[in-house]
Amino acid sequence: MARQQLLAQSECPVARTLEAIGDRWVLMIIRDAFDDVRRFSEFQKRLGLAKNILTVKLKMLVELGVFNIQPASDGSAYKEYVLTDMGRAVFPIVVSMRQWGERYLFNTGESYSVLLDHELSEPVETIAVRSKAGKVLTPADCHRRVVKRQG
Repeated sequence: MARQQLLAQSECPVARTLEAIGDRWVLMIIRDAFDDVRRFSEFQKRLGLAKNILTVKLKMLVELGVFNIQPASDGSAYKEYVLTDMGRAVFPIVVSMRQWGERYLFNTGESYSVLLDHELSEPVETIAVRSKAGKVLTPADCHRRVVKRQG
């Protein structure tokens, strides 16, 4: 079944997001793009992913609208994969996953990378779900309802 058909079958945004970008390699490609990786060869080298699989994943991300393909910024004959607004909007998802992993998946004494803010060179603040009034919310504080997308 085509990806667009699968995406259109669920009224759940989480299910649609997982169908679109929930693949391990897709998220690792996007993560590397946040670190300014843009070329196929750079993605392949950093991820160690087979070229045929990387080709399929990047093609899908371009079709989805997460990346645009542009001429290389250095004027060479290469092409670059550049995040779109849609792609850059994945940043909080990746940061949230990173912070969850930092908290729960490393033992005392293990090394791990930390995301630092350029201006202060300090770890970024932990992401929290908040009400419009600023209160930190838990799952018990929230409920769902179905609405129609506007505009």
